[in-house]
Amino acid sequence: MEEPAPDINRRIAAQARSLRSGMGLSLQDLAARSGVSRSMISLIERGETSPTAVLLERLSAGLGVPLARLFDAPADHQAGAPQPVARHAEQPLWQDPASGYLRRNLSPPHWPSPIRMVEVEFPAGARVAYESGTRDPPVYQQLWLMRGKLQITHGDQKYRLESGDCLAMLLDRPTVFANRTRHPAHYLVVNTV
Repeated sequence: MEEPAPDINRRIAAQARSLRSGMGLSLQDLAARSGVSRSMISLIERGETSPTAVLLERLSAGLGVPLARLFDAPADHQAGAPQPVARHAEQPLWQDPASGYLRRNLSPPHWPSPIRMVEVEFPAGARVAYESGTRDPPVYQQLWLMRGKLQITHGDQKYRLESGDCLAMLLDRPTVFANRTRHPAHYLVVNTV
């Protein structure tokens, strides 16, 4: 995958602000729902920080949306009706500043479908621990490992995936992704809400 666009943090900022205000939530309300401090949410919404995957996942849980939604441009910034095709050049690419993992949102933004697809390049030695539990509405996820090896801990269950393996989970408990090898892992994630 190529390098992320420099404006991705502005896109995340605008979308987080739009989703929060669309739900009628104050910064304090979202802080209480997500466990992210009011001051950090404010920094994210102003585009003054590069939030980590863990912070963004906590925000998305507090907003009741899949993580992938935070990478869409806000609906009020979109020209015209949603389109069924997401061109490769228009698919947002983002890099987690903590782990270095790269994610590309593949699905057409704002398309009326419960399915969201994300491509991930997970570096050798990287680890990301998502702390969220039950979500409302529930988020179902399937991960297909295209290349490499990956260890996933979902609650108390541990899974060791190799190329070609597919894991299905309900995102209802803490989940840890770890690449304990010297080679990157490349996988596809499909979420439904």
